[in-house]
Amino acid sequence: MAKDKDGVVLVSVSGKWISYSHTAMAYCAFFSALIVGMYLHFHKIVKNEHYGYPDEWFPSVSATIGDRYPERSIFQLFIAITSGPRFALVFLWYMMTRRPGAFAPKFVASIGLIRTVFCGGWVYITSTDDHDWHDIFMISYLVFTLPWTIGCLALSPMNREAVKYRKILAGLFFGTLVPLVYFFIQHKVHKVAGAYTIYAFFEWSLILFDVGFDAITAWDFESFEFRVVDTKGVSKGNGVALADTVLEKSKDRMSIPQQLIGGKYSWDEMIDAAADIYTGFMFWSILTSLGVTIWYFPLWHMGISGYEILIMTTCSPFLLGIPSVRRWVVGSPRQVYIASLLGLAAFIAKEPTPRLLAVGAGVSLSCLAWAGSFWAERNNSARLEAKVTAFSLGLLASSIAKFANHTNNPVWPIMNGINGGWNKIGLLLGVLAVLRSTRRTPNGSAELPSTHSQEKPAGSAMLPAIGLGGLLFGLHSLLSDSSTMITWVWDGYPIKGPLAAPHGAYTIAAMGIGASIGLFKPSVAEAWSFYGVATISAAIFYANAGWFGYYGALILTVYLTAITPAFITAATRHSPGKTFGLAFMFYNIIVLAHVWVVAYAFVPGGPLLRERTDIVMTLMMISLGCGVFGVTTTGPASKSKFDGNNAPYRKRSRSYPVYVLIALQLISVSVGYLRFPTFDYQPYHPKEKIVTAGIWTVHFALDNDMWSSERRMRDAIKELEIDVIGLLESDLQRIIMGNRDMTQFLAEDLGMYVDFGPGPNKHTWGAALLSKFPIVNSTHHLLPSPVGELAPAILATLDMYGEMVDVLVFHSGQEEDEEDRRLQSLGIQELMAGSPRPLILLSYLVTNPKEGNYNTYVSEKSRMRDIDPTDWDRWCEYILYRGLRRIGYARVSRGTITDTEIQLGKFVVGEPESSDEQIPESKIPMGYRFPEKFKGEGVRGHQYHVFDQPRYYL
Repeated sequence: MAKDKDGVVLVSVSGKWISYSHTAMAYCAFFSALIVGMYLHFHKIVKNEHYGYPDEWFPSVSATIGDRYPERSIFQLFIAITSGPRFALVFLWYMMTRRPGAFAPKFVASIGLIRTVFCGGWVYITSTDDHDWHDIFMISYLVFTLPWTIGCLALSPMNREAVKYRKILAGLFFGTLVPLVYFFIQHKVHKVAGAYTIYAFFEWSLILFDVGFDAITAWDFESFEFRVVDTKGVSKGNGVALADTVLEKSKDRMSIPQQLIGGKYSWDEMIDAAADIYTGFMFWSILTSLGVTIWYFPLWHMGISGYEILIMTTCSPFLLGIPSVRRWVVGSPRQVYIASLLGLAAFIAKEPTPRLLAVGAGVSLSCLAWAGSFWAERNNSARLEAKVTAFSLGLLASSIAKFANHTNNPVWPIMNGINGGWNKIGLLLGVLAVLRSTRRTPNGSAELPSTHSQEKPAGSAMLPAIGLGGLLFGLHSLLSDSSTMITWVWDGYPIKGPLAAPHGAYTIAAMGIGASIGLFKPSVAEAWSFYGVATISAAIFYANAGWFGYYGALILTVYLTAITPAFITAATRHSPGKTFGLAFMFYNIIVLAHVWVVAYAFVPGGPLLRERTDIVMTLMMISLGCGVFGVTTTGPASKSKFDGNNAPYRKRSRSYPVYVLIALQLISVSVGYLRFPTFDYQPYHPKEKIVTAGIWTVHFALDNDMWSSERRMRDAIKELEIDVIGLLESDLQRIIMGNRDMTQFLAEDLGMYVDFGPGPNKHTWGAALLSKFPIVNSTHHLLPSPVGELAPAILATLDMYGEMVDVLVFHSGQEEDEEDRRLQSLGIQELMAGSPRPLILLSYLVTNPKEGNYNTYVSEKSRMRDIDPTDWDRWCEYILYRGLRRIGYARVSRGTITDTEIQLGKFVVGEPESSDEQIPESKIPMGYRFPEKFKGEGVRGHQYHVFDQPRYYL
């Protein structure tokens, strides 16, 4: 074909054949494997871990293309052939959409190439070859599908048919994900027969829609001829794209498309945005670490220690009322931010006291720096908005870091290189982020407006301060960890609500939606109607368990993050010492109330707020209402008039945080996928039908030296081969404990089912159950406590080798409250007597053997037996049982993890109770014995103690 002076000839075949060949080869790859597999191995590929034919009668994609010959070979052959057209398709798309200086076409093409490589990863590395890498490539492919789809839609040429079908197929693809996840959960969690077949149909639908979406390029590539002649000049940027039409319609107003897909891309501004957001991440990391480091001291003092006064370090913004301090903070922000890194560097101190003091100093300086920065940028709308956005996304990043690290922030001072910390990397990035984000000096004056100045704001500083204080409390107490609200609505088995993983990603997505509303639609966030919806949602969240309560939580989440820009902007219109100082003071008051509701037995005036989380929630919502009133009084941020010269910068500055937000959301989805529980756990000795049950009071997962102890607990539980364990003092979902959940890491790493127990809104110190056996049913109980702390209990029915066995985990009240403990013993006796099944009690009873309440627990009515009636040296932990053959009993020292030992019992399921006659270990089969490594000196401070060896019984 002859050359055209306006184009370069590359091939004489129409470009649409690239789309045709890609579509044909991709469909051949999948459906030829399906046909061959159904013909040769039908019964094998429809069978899953729970059911086979006829309950399941259609195979999933992974079962079809997985490991069987010849399906796998046929599939991989066609996929290899597809790769050529695939790379050509991405290349032609870029050639068609590229514009001089435009970043979006390069970005979308890069996504297309990376996505193709990820496809090759999960195709040629099957789950049998390497399960982890197969999953990593698969989830990465799915994650990159989102920006590829959105990018292709935004850059689509104005071909009405192509755009229409792209929207349809994209909608079908992402819409299918909802029922896909639902039926996968029905199969994996609830084990519903036939659910996997329905899931398989949705999975195959994704293949149809995914390949079909790319097939639409056939309409667009008609403008190319292969070797390639661009006959219409599309590749030179002369064509009109859908994005151009949208931008043209929105050019006269600051709309979302105008800000996100218009203009050029700047790496400098992208790095600036990332640095700002990382400084926000540091603020929330330091602030959330204060509570857990303070908590260590009253925990070990068993009462107020004096270090609690450090909670007031957040009130440092009051110092901004001093002119010299205000000038220093506003004029030299780099110095203040660098100094605040003491909070991240605290991990260097090995002793708890200097570590806490370093955190306190870091919190004080960090609150001072951020309050000063907000106020300093009060006259520059774009930079103030960027700072507030960094503050909000910093919280979201902190929540994702905890989501990825099983609720521990890896840069906290209770973390180190041994227990999963990334402190050194976090500190290094912190220094770099501060140096980058403080390059520019704030534009605002450090002087307050004079009494007669026109800058003097309308209204009182008190309303914005109260609103901001309530907002800070809501963000910290509910959103600093993605699983906090999930534990509020948790109600046991069978599962009737969200799980911490993967559904923590829903909470994070709601935070992202709220942040976007606050950034792009502030008038919606500031509206009284939205506040009313949030108030109703808070009531629904507080009063209901399961999914209904969680839906209320998600709406409240959107509101809290959406209103953040308006509240902070309103606070900057007054003296910073007043608004930010009072805001943190009010925040502290609600934090203390939030602690008082559960720690009432140990604090002055505790009974006034005993179990009154409703008062705390009401106080938070009233304070938010004050904030909304303060915003409307001083003038809504959405209607503020700013210097028009800031408009271009403001548009650009909005786009880069959104890019970071999208990346954070994709990370969150990936973490949720990778943490999805497998529910295929196995006990340690299935052949012998042995169950090893234990009880351990774990002191809120803080060891004797103030380090997070989950990994050391994991090692002890794993090496002792414990199948079922009750953990007491396990509820960490409060500000003072870091909003953590130790059971997430233990359950996932050990491969165990978990019941968190009564949630943080039930005002107990926590009781949790971990089990290698499926939890068929569980109920939560709060035992009578007219004077002292509430006594939590979990009564669970476990499927042990096909036999239903009940396990009761219980924490009695304090020694001082005798009547409480008597009433609680009667309550537990009723629960045990009402169970018709074999039962194991894993408990903390606070009684001497064979005295007082002991005789209520071990009685004719309860039908329970003591695991060792001759062990007189007990006061707290006890194991009782009935309906099982007890074969062993051991007491293992605590090491430096906690202040309480581990007690263990070994039982044989399906055999009757035996006598209390002890026999030597030599007469016990090897599979029945406790591990040898804990004899003598033991390991890591854990050894058999009291008897110096396990006891065995006939």
